[in-house]
Amino acid sequence: MYNIKNRKILFLNAKRLLALALAICFLSFLSTSIFKAFAKGEKASSKLIVTDLLGRKVEIENKKNKRLVAIGPGALRLVLYVNGTNNIVGVENVEKVWEEGSRTYIMAYPQLKKIPTIGQGGADSSPDPEKLIAVKPDVIFAASFLDKAKADALQAKTKIPVVVLDYGTKLLFDENVYKSLRLIGKIVGRQQRAEDLINYMQRCKAFLNERTKNIPASKKPKVYVGAISFKGGHGFESTMGKYFPFLAINALNVADSSNKEGWFMVEKEKILEWDPDLIFIDEANLELVKQDYKKNPEFYKSLSAFKNGRVYGQLPYNFYWTNIDTVLADTFWIAKVVFPDRFRDVDPVKRADEVYKFFLGKPLYSKMAKKFGGFVKINLD
Repeated sequence: MYNIKNRKILFLNAKRLLALALAICFLSFLSTSIFKAFAKGEKASSKLIVTDLLGRKVEIENKKNKRLVAIGPGALRLVLYVNGTNNIVGVENVEKVWEEGSRTYIMAYPQLKKIPTIGQGGADSSPDPEKLIAVKPDVIFAASFLDKAKADALQAKTKIPVVVLDYGTKLLFDENVYKSLRLIGKIVGRQQRAEDLINYMQRCKAFLNERTKNIPASKKPKVYVGAISFKGGHGFESTMGKYFPFLAINALNVADSSNKEGWFMVEKEKILEWDPDLIFIDEANLELVKQDYKKNPEFYKSLSAFKNGRVYGQLPYNFYWTNIDTVLADTFWIAKVVFPDRFRDVDPVKRADEVYKFFLGKPLYSKMAKKFGGFVKINLD
């Protein structure tokens, strides 16, 4: 009797142990499956998918401290605005061999000339896949000189994500500039910095517009800008329609009567016909204007602005595309000259250094002024 009872107990215990073992195995299998699924989800979420300025979907490893490079006109500048020199692992050779010129980002960060070279660079050059691969970047930022096919081809060759940026056509207050800054911010984990840049530009735009929007046309002087750089230096006849600094302060740009937007060359006879009250000269090409003045003094002396001593210099901003910081600094100076009563409280030099510090972390006006002349009246005699 006792033995039978013991056997039953042993049998029941064995069944319980077997059931417990099966349960443990099942739970182990279940937890392993959940872990694998979780891990798979984690792996999926480690990829950041963005849309660049060409509408391309680009997948990037979502990790901190990404290694960055930027190629083509203006790409490096935009990245530096958002991220400083953090994580830049290579630059184009032109950034090292060109004179500093008006590239304020190189003035601010001269140490960039000492890091590895990732290709020749320049407006008409092609990317160098081998040199790009050699510095092992996580992202290649590129200017819009790359079309979709070229961007896809570079990405396929290097196996590195290529993100194309764009400045648009309005120099500063362009939606493509804002989109590019936000895109960089998202990729490098500095979204707030990108938003701060955009908000700063928009505040400046609102400030300038608010003070000038209600000035009647009859109270506005006629203005002209000459010697604008565009893919190289040009003389006095080089100008722009819908010129950003003039648009920002609602100035009366005589070149707008041509119905042209952006850079173009104008005949001297047309400038005489326009006879602007105020003239601004891009100081990067001031020497070209002086040389032409020696050859054609009567032309210049026939213009009201020259006769009345109302010719002014502005800092050059166009070198390997647009130095947005200098465009904005120039705009405050131009506002002060064109509408002095509306900007009595504005010190253009202090404003310039505020802009440079905000964009690049350093006051650069004195260095720019020493190199080019600064915010001064121009006398060609």
